[in-house]
Amino acid sequence: MAASTNGTLTVTTNGGNGALQLKPTPSNPLPFVALKTGLCYDVRMRYHAKVVNSQSDYTDPHPEDPRRVYRIYKALAEAGLVPLNGASGAALIESTLMQLVPAREATKEEVTLTHSNEHWEFIKRTATMSNEELLDETKYGDSVYFNNDSWFCAKLSCGGVIDTCKAVVEQKVKNAIAVVRPPGHHADPGKPAGFCMFNNVAVASRVILKEYPEQIKKILILDWDIHHGNGTQRAFYNDPNVLYISLHRYDGGKFYPGTTFANYDKCGEGAGEGRTVNIPWPRGGMQDGDYIYAFQRVVMPIAQEFNPDLVILSSGFDAAPGDELGECFVSPAAYGHMTHMLKSLASGKLAVVLEGGYNLDSIATSALGVTKVLVGDAPIPLTNVYAQNDAVQTVDSVIKCQAKYWKCMKIGRMVRDLPGAPAAERLHDVIRRYQSVQLFTSCSMTSLPIFRDRVSRSFDEQVLCSPGFQSAKKVVVIVHDAPQVWTEPDSVTGKISLHESFLLDGAVKYVQWARAQGYGVLDINAPELYTDQDEDGLNPQAAIQDLCIYVWDNYLELSDAKIFVFLSVGDAAAGVVYLLGHREVRGRVRTSITFAGKHALHAIMPIMDEFIIDWYHKNSRIYTYEAPVAPGGSGPGSSGSVAAAKGPKKRFGNVVKTTTENMNELMIDKFTEVTALIENEIAEDESESDVEPERKRARTVTGEN
Repeated sequence: MAASTNGTLTVTTNGGNGALQLKPTPSNPLPFVALKTGLCYDVRMRYHAKVVNSQSDYTDPHPEDPRRVYRIYKALAEAGLVPLNGASGAALIESTLMQLVPAREATKEEVTLTHSNEHWEFIKRTATMSNEELLDETKYGDSVYFNNDSWFCAKLSCGGVIDTCKAVVEQKVKNAIAVVRPPGHHADPGKPAGFCMFNNVAVASRVILKEYPEQIKKILILDWDIHHGNGTQRAFYNDPNVLYISLHRYDGGKFYPGTTFANYDKCGEGAGEGRTVNIPWPRGGMQDGDYIYAFQRVVMPIAQEFNPDLVILSSGFDAAPGDELGECFVSPAAYGHMTHMLKSLASGKLAVVLEGGYNLDSIATSALGVTKVLVGDAPIPLTNVYAQNDAVQTVDSVIKCQAKYWKCMKIGRMVRDLPGAPAAERLHDVIRRYQSVQLFTSCSMTSLPIFRDRVSRSFDEQVLCSPGFQSAKKVVVIVHDAPQVWTEPDSVTGKISLHESFLLDGAVKYVQWARAQGYGVLDINAPELYTDQDEDGLNPQAAIQDLCIYVWDNYLELSDAKIFVFLSVGDAAAGVVYLLGHREVRGRVRTSITFAGKHALHAIMPIMDEFIIDWYHKNSRIYTYEAPVAPGGSGPGSSGSVAAAKGPKKRFGNVVKTTTENMNELMIDKFTEVTALIENEIAEDESESDVEPERKRARTVTGEN
């Protein structure tokens, strides 16, 4: 028997029969299994602290508390991942699971790859400033404090992150977590901000791209801190080699850092266009299901298409429960699951870097959840897996915006603003023209002229009226959202089959009923505007309010009608409620009925009539599924639910909860009840026609029988 080697194969010759047998040369089939997870931690980073200037500095410490890093290390030690004596910073970590990545001070050459020389020199001067100077810089800075150790700690934090990333790239560790402070993602290239001195992640990314040009050509920075990493985004806004994805609380641009730079339509510029992905949550209270949904629908598909060589995670934990700044509810389980997904990228080369997180218990348990997954444990099961409605809507807006740049986002989407995209007519306008013909044929309804520049052009041809409605004694005014269209789009192209699409419009049934009763009818269709902010400067709610006021002032109030009944559907109800509060209507309007469904409720404002709130509560009926409060309105209860309120709920009318969620089904289901209610109101009014008008109006307000 003779053997020889050839490349990676072993060739064995059998002297007896001349047969050859090929066997693979033994190698390590699992190169990452033998590697440990890196941990960068240095107790000296706690030296950076707010200058004590009053007793309250002891009793109410700054949110960016020096204990943040120690509490995380202590949680890792208590879980058996590292020895507790390592907390002193003197002893090396001796663990079967984790390996120390020593922190060292970043150099000027490294830091100025991202920051200006002036920025470096300013942070350097803080080491020799007096307490008064430090307090002045704290007072006039952008949410940042300094002491004489800030300069050293900032370099130590930044250098620790650089070497953590290097250890991952050089495969000295399989992945790593840097438990460092001060944090970095708010630090702009030209100034410190948001508790941050140097932008640790941005500096490390620049160093890695410069020093490992063959190994690392593309870096993904994923930022799940509850605050937008404006400094990191700005550093790479025109860089095609760095993909920045951020999930953060936005609140319409009001949440820190408080600019529209964090919105989903900010996607990069120049060569970096399409390399910024913002997922801006509209409020606090976001949960596990929202983050997991965003990861599955946006983060991971785009990251996989980008195919990075290294992933750096800006890991703030201020979206965790108990954090008073973030006010969200992302559990350690969710952080673990998201980490698990990120480990599938870049052949596992993942560096986790601490950013924010200001509840000491929350950051400890959250960081532990992440670290356990890094070392190889499975993430614990989620208890909340469902995304909230506004989270789904936010993610959908992101997908629409990013479809211009990523094939995975383009599936099922029509990207209208791409060069060569076909001109298209809105289906809503086609449907409204069809409805006009149908209502003319069945009910003799015709278009009512609207002559006012202030009213949006989106409402052209949207107001229909019955013949002679101005001389009718009883008029039903129906103000409704556009009808629903049910269809199943093609999952790849997004196209719909007209044959398999159905128009669902419960409002037509009420128009036909009112005409059959001999009532005058106005049918006001409230489409969405052509843009979110109409060219006339109106938002959708202001536009329907304007239209309702215009129709009342120019047609309804001048008509012969003695009795008006309002029916409103969906968001269009905002126009009716606005009208009732801004004009004197109680002498002629008998009832206002709203099909709200899952749409927000609107509170009436007593601008013209001090008795209108009591009148509205007595003479309205609002069918709602969830009874949410409209944004901007003073909510009637801390829960945001009208049903949970006491005194203030009268402003929202007579609210009736329903189990029917779908708007069209709700309107059909309540048809008999609503039409009977209207007929009873009109009949009661006619039976009291000899009552003095002012006396009758007073009875309506006071409830006198």
